[in-house]
Amino acid sequence: MTRDLFITGTDTAVGKTVLSALLVAALERKYWKPVQTGATEGTDRETVMMLAGVDPKQTFPESYVFDAPVSPHLAASLQGAVIDLRRIRRPESSDPLVIEGAGGLMVPINDESLMIDLMRQLDAPVVVAARTALGTINHTLLTVNAIRDARLDLRGVVMIGKEDAENRRAVERYGNVPVVGFIPWLETIDRAALRSVFQRHFDHHALQ
Repeated sequence: MTRDLFITGTDTAVGKTVLSALLVAALERKYWKPVQTGATEGTDRETVMMLAGVDPKQTFPESYVFDAPVSPHLAASLQGAVIDLRRIRRPESSDPLVIEGAGGLMVPINDESLMIDLMRQLDAPVVVAARTALGTINHTLLTVNAIRDARLDLRGVVMIGKEDAENRRAVERYGNVPVVGFIPWLETIDRAALRSVFQRHFDHHALQ
């Protein structure tokens, strides 16, 4: 059965939105980001529509949108709000979704909950976006272990940046996790380029 995919990252600005756009374009899926911060600089939903070349009908509105480019709990507080996990419900669609998280697993959503609690609630298979650069082994293994401790379905890791075969091998060996994709630095990021990367550098079966 085809299911949703939840895209998380080892850190902020690691490439979750580019990965999300790639999967939307390559797998013909719809996109949803439950919690958006930093909206004064534009939203990830807008970025995915542009990069994947899809119209608004291929996306769903965010459950929460905040202006400040900070963690969700603080962004909400700055606007006098509190994020209520009970208000975050998967859009009513029979189509499989690409769901993008905000930041990493341990980013606070409110005084009691972290992003991983939302991931448990939505219960979608998880794909981890990770850098290829120095430091990625530690960050990726910590993320992988937390996902497993939460008993979520981990599909694999996608490495983003300049190719580093040693870091890839270390992540797979020490994390006992497959690297299911690789996104190199791209001069142009558009629908055609993303679909080409998927065809050349991704394990298609792991992401179906």
